[in-house]
Amino acid sequence: MPPPGRLVLTAFGVVAAATMVGAYALESRGAVWVLVFAVGCAATAVYGALTGAWLFVVLETVWAAIAVRRFSDRRRLS
Repeated sequence: MPPPGRLVLTAFGVVAAATMVGAYALESRGAVWVLVFAVGCAATAVYGALTGAWLFVVLETVWAAIAVRRFSDRRRLS
């Protein structure tokens, strides 16, 4: 059985990715889901950093920044 720390890290990654995917599916329902998507992307970037997957960190950070910009644009237009 893996060490408890690894199980917690894996659980964090699963929750972060599920949040990101679920929020992406719900983005058409409102700007808040775009923000939740950004938070999910940031959380997956943290997960990537904790696991040493630095390319993943960069890509998820870019997605988070794009989502924050989209959230800002949607809030300004409504």
